[in-house]
Amino acid sequence: MKKRLSLEGSEAVAMAVKLADVDLIAAYPITPQTHIVEILSKYVADGNINSEYMNVESEHSALSACIGGAAVGSRVFTATSSQGLALMHEMLYIASGCRLPIVMAVANRALSAPLNIWCDHSDSMTERDSGWIQIYVEDCQEAFDSTLQAFKIAEDERVLLPVMICLDGFILSHVIEAVEVLDKSDVAKFLSPWKPKYTLDPGHPLTMGAWASPRYYMEFKRQQEEAMKEAKALMKEVNKQYGKMFGRKYGDGLIETFKVEDADIVLVTLGSMTGVARVAVEKLREEGKAVGLLRIRCFRPFPSEEIRGALKHAKVVAVVSRDISLGASGGAALSEVRSAFYELKRKPHIIGFVIGLGGRDIRVEDFVTITEKASGVLEKDSVEKDFEFIGLEEC
Repeated sequence: MKKRLSLEGSEAVAMAVKLADVDLIAAYPITPQTHIVEILSKYVADGNINSEYMNVESEHSALSACIGGAAVGSRVFTATSSQGLALMHEMLYIASGCRLPIVMAVANRALSAPLNIWCDHSDSMTERDSGWIQIYVEDCQEAFDSTLQAFKIAEDERVLLPVMICLDGFILSHVIEAVEVLDKSDVAKFLSPWKPKYTLDPGHPLTMGAWASPRYYMEFKRQQEEAMKEAKALMKEVNKQYGKMFGRKYGDGLIETFKVEDADIVLVTLGSMTGVARVAVEKLREEGKAVGLLRIRCFRPFPSEEIRGALKHAKVVAVVSRDISLGASGGAALSEVRSAFYELKRKPHIIGFVIGLGGRDIRVEDFVTITEKASGVLEKDSVEKDFEFIGLEEC
């Protein structure tokens, strides 16, 4: 049975966590994530979810508690944002290195300084190499669906890696949209209880996260890399299964495309800006321009092969990022997309744009401007400026 409700993005995530029947929620509030753990605290207080709720003193402690909970076999969840995620940095590597299937929502927010509480992707992009699977959602419905999918992906024995669900702060965390909510019995058919093979148990002693000499450390990292490769196939599988059961799926689970088949110019996006880009593509198509759109849903593991396949006919690829990889001339996605095409003899011109930092509005007109710049590259068949900021104020 399905219900269609008006929910904030934060409440959509909390609702999914409730339906996933988690055992432990570790909570520390930080804007704009706070609503997620506030709502979950009410669910626990009202008896709507049988979960241990831990109020901790910092984000570092929140993830530490999740690590402990997952190590003894609990299904665990936490949420954070911005400086909170940065404070977790040390523990992110421990969670992934110990192969603990923790699910965490990240309400994306700019990193300080200067202090800013609005949306960009600098927080989660900073942690892209921490060994966590990263899913970037476009809307509140996808935030709900992806949270449920995340538990299934993380807990699969082929993967056993933690997952970040990245939703744009305020733009999604605080917006109210129609969300189709599933019945708990249907979720139970999709998401089985987690039964880990190894747990910390005084009756059967073992160690986790033990010291590793140079003779062994590389082998552990290789195992994590192999698990990331397994995650790609699993994410496709889970996305397909979810679509079959509930009527919703997101591209192939890793990427989602729109009008790319005959497009000379393709815009590449992540997160909520995709909706704006889609409107721009429709507008430009009406004007006779061969423009398409590719959304990267899964940033880790990075879908290089899938992007190459989807963009094999594109002549110019414009990668639009809501983060800046300082010193690398562009956002993190630009470097990744370029790397995906590196070995091909025939490759498109790949240019990058940074947009919407610190919560600055992203408009249809911005994507029209980006397309015009890409058209210039197409006409000249060469790149003069491979990276630009869009929407800067004169100063």
